[in-house]
Amino acid sequence: MAEYRTHMKIIGDILSTTRDDLQDEDGATVTYLIRKANISHSRISRILKTLVSQGLLEQIDSQGSNKYRISQTGREFLQAYNTFTNFADNFGLNI
Repeated sequence: MAEYRTHMKIIGDILSTTRDDLQDEDGATVTYLIRKANISHSRISRILKTLVSQGLLEQIDSQGSNKYRISQTGREFLQAYNTFTNFADNFGLNI
């Protein structure tokens, strides 16, 4: 049986990708994030809009297309998220 990712896991994956796997210094394209996160364009568009509005990602207009990179707030959030998931894993919690 396939294991489904939670919404928070998807957000963690997107933030990790924009922190670790940047294609260039301008940020990651939507297409790149779709491939890395393995979700639909419409779903990632909604998530990216939320992450930008919450200040976790920065949206950069690069030659007519949007690119995304993690903000300092996003880095802090991702660090707290990773700490929490590691803690939960140590206690066998499935979050």
